[in-house]
Amino acid sequence: MVGIGLIQIAAFLAVAAIIAPLAKHFQIGAVLGYLLAGIAIGPYGIGIVYQVYDVSNVGHFAEFGVVLLLFLIGLELRPARLWAMRSTIFGLGGAQVGLTALVLAGLTLLLFTSSFVVAAYIGLSLALSSTAFALQILEEKNEMKTHHGVMGFSILLFQDLTAIPLLALIPVFALFAGASEAASIDYMAIGKAVGILLAVLVGGHFFLNRVHRLIAATKVREAMTAGALLTVVGVAMLMHQAGVPASLGAFIAGAILADSEFRHQIEADLAPFVGLLLGLFFIAIGMSLNIPLLLQKPMVILGLAVGLVSVKISILYVLGRWKGLNSPSARRLALVLSQGGEFAFFLMTSGVSAGFLENELASMMSVGVTISMMFTPLLLFIDDFFRKGGSAKQQAFDRPPEEDGHVIVVGFGRVGQIVARVLRAKKIPFIALDVNAGQIAFLKEAGYNGYLGDATRLDVLIAAQASEASAIVVAVDEVEDSLKIVRLLKTNFPDLPVYVRARNRRHVYWMLDLGVTRVRRETFHSALVITADLLKGLGRSREEVDKTIDTFTRHDQHRLYDDYEHASDMDRLKARAKSSTKELEELFSGMEWDEDAAETEERGK
Repeated sequence: MVGIGLIQIAAFLAVAAIIAPLAKHFQIGAVLGYLLAGIAIGPYGIGIVYQVYDVSNVGHFAEFGVVLLLFLIGLELRPARLWAMRSTIFGLGGAQVGLTALVLAGLTLLLFTSSFVVAAYIGLSLALSSTAFALQILEEKNEMKTHHGVMGFSILLFQDLTAIPLLALIPVFALFAGASEAASIDYMAIGKAVGILLAVLVGGHFFLNRVHRLIAATKVREAMTAGALLTVVGVAMLMHQAGVPASLGAFIAGAILADSEFRHQIEADLAPFVGLLLGLFFIAIGMSLNIPLLLQKPMVILGLAVGLVSVKISILYVLGRWKGLNSPSARRLALVLSQGGEFAFFLMTSGVSAGFLENELASMMSVGVTISMMFTPLLLFIDDFFRKGGSAKQQAFDRPPEEDGHVIVVGFGRVGQIVARVLRAKKIPFIALDVNAGQIAFLKEAGYNGYLGDATRLDVLIAAQASEASAIVVAVDEVEDSLKIVRLLKTNFPDLPVYVRARNRRHVYWMLDLGVTRVRRETFHSALVITADLLKGLGRSREEVDKTIDTFTRHDQHRLYDDYEHASDMDRLKARAKSSTKELEELFSGMEWDEDAAETEERGK
């Protein structure tokens, strides 16, 4: 038994090690390579894996790769950024799901069933695309931060959110379909789901960071990796108890940790697991393809797959054009999301279990979804071929108009908006760049020169005419992104003045390493203003407050640059922090001001 188990493991590892490089060599995409390999080693191929475990068991294990993928995506999205994307997520995502479900339900009613309820259920199930497929392809082709990539992610996120009520409403579908097994709505279960979801959000916000801080204090690398995996598994288990997809639970956990100082360490620890398990997920889909049913009804199933892909491509293309994409980018968006999704398999099985969906119809739909997944890499390969041969290019970013002597503002969050407002009021020309399509839409509605563009890419900086700019302000949220941008600027535009918003002292030190001296900490001056207001509110005179703030500012700035030479020695920095506190106390105790003037000032108020 052990020997057979090792054969199975060897088969999976062989596919992961061999198929992906071969697929890349033949330019068909790793996803299609995994699918074909899954068919080859599955029950209808040579059957290496099927001799030991049922395909469904492999699939359940492989789905953990999707869970990890959604967790890492959550890590990349801070809650503030998610909120800024809300119009794109719910507007564009809602339009895609609604229109696609309506058309597919109509076709299902016309061709496969006479039940409006069954047709609506199938239409909604097939309207969802494969998050794992689409995101893997976008990452593989380096298109996640393109205009269509951002839109595609927003649509996928809305689809994942849609899956929750769909799963919860299965008893309702069964009830209206007249199934004998139909059960009444379980309000206790709904309350339990809401309670668990709130517990994850609140508990995660208050405890996850503290737990990871304690683990990090041990300085044991394996403990950090185990802690990250435990976070994902634990949240997935809780979400499963609530009847919520584990993948969405993992996404929420990632979003909670997006502001954590351990985010990048967790991401680095989990990335290898994600790649392997996603490969296993795609292999499992290939293994689960019902070849006998496909051979029995080839024209019906192929027609179903072609119809599904055609409807999705048509609707997504129109929506992409409506949202301002050029034709190649809208086509790219449509092709990436053209397949059926992994939720369809579960929804079809659940429909059969609830008694309102016939097993044969559900099986045909599941096979059609699998075939549609195989179409996606092939369609993208054809699109790549014609894009290379023609002059059309995808809309990776917006092209600003020609400017000369303008200012470039990278990142249009809190800091970038204030800078832009002052520049606009002073009639100083500027170009604002941001990777958030929703933020760009807001900018243009407010009359600003906002353009979609990832400034960590040299071609975007060139398109923004960085060589002709008078200055650039780097005000992005992510520390790593700001470092990448500054490195690009120093290498390619060494004479361009660079002004940077820093998150903290360490960020300042990294910028000093790169030769940037125009750096300001984002919370420093606002903290000084709040402190000054506080001291005034406590009855201190204006003279005392001004002297206190001025003394602290000079002392802190002096300490900031003095500490720079010890930036890599944490013990030394801690010791200097303690001595600095004493120095500051002595400075304050030695300060003098006119008490009589202070009393006069107070009486005058």
